[in-house]
Amino acid sequence: MPRIIGVDIPENKRVLISLTYIYGIGLSTAKKILSKAKVSEDIRAKDLDENQISMIRNVIDKSQYMVEGELKRVVSQNIKRYKDIQCYRGNRHLKNLPVRGQKTQKNARTKRGKRVAVGGANPKAVAKT
Repeated sequence: MPRIIGVDIPENKRVLISLTYIYGIGLSTAKKILSKAKVSEDIRAKDLDENQISMIRNVIDKSQYMVEGELKRVVSQNIKRYKDIQCYRGNRHLKNLPVRGQKTQKNARTKRGKRVAVGGANPKAVAKT
C-alpha cells in the first residue's frame, strides 16, 4: 500500500479515488493535485512508482491545502473558540445539539444520542401505590 502523508491509501482503487482517503482531500482537490503532479487519474495506486508518489507528496506539502492533523487541529480550535466566546454555534456544540439549523423535535437522533427507556413509568404502576 502506498503511504502518503501518513495515510495508507488503498492500492486496488484508482489514484483519484484513493487520494480521497486522506482527511481534507476530496475529489476536486485530488484532481488538482494529480494534474499538478502530472499523474494520470486512471492508473491504480499499486501501479504508481516511487517518482510519482514523491511528486504527489511534494504537491500536497508545497500547496496551500491543509490535510490530516493540521486540518483537524484547526477545526477543533475553531470549535473551542466558538465555545469560549459563547456564541450560538458554540452553545449548540456544548449542548450536543445540531449546529447548522436542523430541527430537533422529531429527528437529530445521531447528534442527541440514543434514547434511554425509563422502566416502570406506565400509568398503571403509578396508580397502584
